[in-house]
Amino acid sequence: MSLTETVSKIDHLSEEERECIEICNEAAAVCEWCADECLGDEEMEECARLCRDVADLTSLHARFMARDSNYSAQLAEACASACEECAGECERHDAQHCQVCAGVLTECAESCRNMMST
Repeated sequence: MSLTETVSKIDHLSEEERECIEICNEAAAVCEWCADECLGDEEMEECARLCRDVADLTSLHARFMARDSNYSAQLAEACASACEECAGECERHDAQHCQVCAGVLTECAESCRNMMST
């Protein structure tokens, strides 16, 4: 079963929350990839560090939304801010993994910002 199919079975979620869970999980995966690719390159240390933080935050936020946590809105704010900062760092680098990551993180930040009011 795909993530989309699984998330669609969580009945308390709105469509926007389902989409946010999916993009948060995508962001976590792409950040892990980007961080791994950046390892060993001194110029990419900050990118790797930010990516690792975002991977943890986005996966945690997805889990909080899935269980309808009372702390989801506050975590959405932290998640959006971290995504924006990391996307900015990734955009500074020409590497394909950084460019892909920046694109996903921009979308994730927007989705998380939408969750701050729910």
